[in-house]
Amino acid sequence: MEVTPADLATEPVDVVVLQRPEDEELAPQWLGGRLPGRDVPAVWVEHNAPQGRIADMRHPAADRDDLVLVHVTPTNALFWDSGTTPTHVIEHGIPDPGHRWTGELERAAVVINEARRRGRVTGTDLLPELSRAMPVDLFGIGSEEAAADLRAHGADVTAGGDLPHDALVDEVARRRVYLHPVRWTSLGLSLLEAMHVGLPVVALATTEVPAAVPDEAGVVSNRLPVLADALRRFGRDHEEAARTGKAARAAALERYGLDRFLADWDALLAEVAA
Repeated sequence: MEVTPADLATEPVDVVVLQRPEDEELAPQWLGGRLPGRDVPAVWVEHNAPQGRIADMRHPAADRDDLVLVHVTPTNALFWDSGTTPTHVIEHGIPDPGHRWTGELERAAVVINEARRRGRVTGTDLLPELSRAMPVDLFGIGSEEAAADLRAHGADVTAGGDLPHDALVDEVARRRVYLHPVRWTSLGLSLLEAMHVGLPVVALATTEVPAAVPDEAGVVSNRLPVLADALRRFGRDHEEAARTGKAARAAALERYGLDRFLADWDALLAEVAA
């Protein structure tokens, strides 16, 4: 049941889900003064990998005994300093878009929002070198500006634009391979969606990627020549790309399916609410 913020003050609430520090200030305003964790059971979901020096990666909800902190990847749980706060990991789960891969275009798909601003974090600077092995189509917010900058530095990168979700899935599925050059982020949903769709993966071996992409699902390495060779190989061999993409889809369905995700959350919310 959905209600307006104005109605929440008098509604019974089983659990409050927090996602940002400012949510703790906003919640009492909406809940008629009730405090998350004290008056209403609370869960804090942390979607992002921490930034900064390893010694300074302390979570805003560290050392709390009045809520449960949920990380979306084991990597996030490892790097965030959560202190004594009870901590769980519930990995991503996404709706299955179905096997749509055709691989008809001998090009690599990359999905990055604000690729120019985020730069080295998202591996935007790696695209010129990797695009020499296979032309790259960059999708996402700000892809036009980022692609123009990259082309000015000799990259074979074309902007795919910021497309509506279903159109984006269809366009990515036409590309031969999904390229994930991200150095540091929580596990990208675009990577998991590409795997569900049936694309083989070529990716940096950073954060949660080595666990998400098994050997049969693509090539994962921090050596750029290895990644470039994989792009060229998938470009030459459509059948290998198809076979690898099917393995990527099977791995994604097994680990990141929606049924498992919902069951994990149902169990945790029932426990916290009780």
